[in-house]
Amino acid sequence: MKIEVVVGDITQQSVDAIVNAANNALAPGAGVSGAIHRAAGPELAQACAKLKGCETGSAKITSGYNLSAKFVIHTVGPVWDGGNKGEPQLLASCYRTCIKLAVDKGLASIAFPAISTGVYGYPSKSAAKVAIDTARESEGLDLIRFICYDSNGAEIYEELMGAQSQNV
Repeated sequence: MKIEVVVGDITQQSVDAIVNAANNALAPGAGVSGAIHRAAGPELAQACAKLKGCETGSAKITSGYNLSAKFVIHTVGPVWDGGNKGEPQLLASCYRTCIKLAVDKGLASIAFPAISTGVYGYPSKSAAKVAIDTARESEGLDLIRFICYDSNGAEIYEELMGAQSQNV
């Protein structure tokens, strides 16, 4: 399995599935969620409404509609509250659940944003460590790609990985 870090727009990724950092209602929001919903088109919001929400640490899957990716996997990350209320375990569960959904669907590649690091306030370096550790434990995919908004974010992942991209 290859793990790589890319600075870019998650909505433009040519992978089997992209991950949406969603809210519990799976409703269009700000940040990554808003960008994915705008790029996918109104059908995505309609499909999400039929899923009747999602628990923190879990994930659900829909079609990608107008995106390059065939699927969108929606996951709800934890809101940061100091790190002593199960946030690392819930964040790891987000990554594990998304990967399991992708593998169960027979997909080969997935792209993740930095889940919970925006309005949910999870510290970037701590979140990246959880993401990388969980990806390294995973099996069944050919490619896990971490999409960073800017080079500062990418540098955090690269430092923790020890290289720009890594084959596992």
